[in-house]
Amino acid sequence: MALQLPRPPLAAARLSIVLPSPARGVSASPRASGVAFSLQTNVRLLKPNRRVRRSRDPYYDLDEDYDDEDAFEEDEEADYESDDDMSGLEYPGVLYSNNTRAPSKRAGLQTPLIKEKWEGRQPKTRDKHRNPEKAEYLHLRNKGGRSSTDLMNRDSEIELKNESVSRSMFQKLQEEYDFDDKWLPLVDYLCTFGLKESHFTYIYERHMACFQISQASAEERLDFLLSAGVKSKDMKRILVRQPQILEYALGNLKSHVDFLLSIGAPSTRIGQIVSSAPSMFSYSVEQSLKPTVRYLIDEVGIEESDVGKVVQLSPQILVQKIDSAWKSRSLFLSKELGAPKDSIVKMVTKHPQLLHYSIEDGILPRINFLRSIGMRNSDILKVLTSLTQVLSLSLEDNLKPKYLYLVNDLKNEVQSLTKYPMYLSLSLDQRIRPRHRFLVSLKKAPKGPFPLSSFVPTDERFCQRWAGTSLEKYHTFRKSLLLKGFAENSGRKTLVSRR
Repeated sequence: MALQLPRPPLAAARLSIVLPSPARGVSASPRASGVAFSLQTNVRLLKPNRRVRRSRDPYYDLDEDYDDEDAFEEDEEADYESDDDMSGLEYPGVLYSNNTRAPSKRAGLQTPLIKEKWEGRQPKTRDKHRNPEKAEYLHLRNKGGRSSTDLMNRDSEIELKNESVSRSMFQKLQEEYDFDDKWLPLVDYLCTFGLKESHFTYIYERHMACFQISQASAEERLDFLLSAGVKSKDMKRILVRQPQILEYALGNLKSHVDFLLSIGAPSTRIGQIVSSAPSMFSYSVEQSLKPTVRYLIDEVGIEESDVGKVVQLSPQILVQKIDSAWKSRSLFLSKELGAPKDSIVKMVTKHPQLLHYSIEDGILPRINFLRSIGMRNSDILKVLTSLTQVLSLSLEDNLKPKYLYLVNDLKNEVQSLTKYPMYLSLSLDQRIRPRHRFLVSLKKAPKGPFPLSSFVPTDERFCQRWAGTSLEKYHTFRKSLLLKGFAENSGRKTLVSRR
């Protein structure tokens, strides 16, 4: 048995301040006033949600079918494609300095031997967290002439290979860091979610205490999250971002999930909310999360019935600081555009990230751009109320190219954007240009201004109603157009690099 020397204090070996973590089952400390900031929150979690709801087909920007223009204008649940420009956002928070690596084992210290008999991790072929019946099905099924015995043998071979990989990784962690033999079952279990050596190293340097819990305790907590709707493939990101989640009492996790349900978040979206903002478990429900929701209702003006929708659209809003700075943004929109309060509330309800946008770097430049292309304040207000995501779109890579294509290729006036602001959210390369050029190639493009309503329906409805051809023919055309554009862009880059 190897001699176990006293472990050097971790705090002394790090350059950055080691922040204390809450005790198991204890929530974060109460906020002094309004909405405060948890010192355990990773700053990367504080960015507004850049993802918005997309269609099931990655090439589609919308998964809704609109048969008439009025229905399209009134629909508030339409899906958008967002090309976010995050340079105009303000991210409050506590920045973590780069930690140096935790102390390696001292010279001459013998590496602890790995236990020969240990509970190996479940191989992926057992699909433990998705379908419990799938493993049994794989054994019973005769696939491609293979007997069930062959499949069982193949499964055993995969398990042995996985165990070998896990042992090898753990040996490396022991050689470089103070990984205790007792941590092996936990590390082995976490490997089932795809964690690799670099992930364990990062977790060890950031929050070593989470390795002190047992595999059974960790499994109990993660199984609950999986039952709440968290996808197994998202667990790796959650654990890396918020490893303390392994330490939180099961009652703490349940109380937070119950809180999300109580504010109107759909049960089918709980997993997505948790995956997007796992640090919310470090906040007290009574002292932090509920005051945040109350601020959204009382100060921002969001309807209580819409709070669940707002949290669903931007889960990070629960862990972001909301303070008096919002009042200055609201006042700016009111004075700059003459926006009434109900319009501002609609903007926040549709796009909660607006609560944290910078006026100087985010909101004002986009308003000035819309003014520069000939829009009046009333037109801008109508566009922003209908499509607040415009404030998150890049000027150079999104808004300007789409405007130039609108006037130069589609022969449209800028006033058409007030009726179809959705045009600004659609992909120029995947949706706008392919459909326009496809109709031109078929000689079915309408004369005069190109109708923006042709960009609204799904590809299938577009082919039926506008092109009068098969969906396969359009997809083939779009693919060739994309390949041609890629080749042209690559050629330009090559020419530039040769100069």
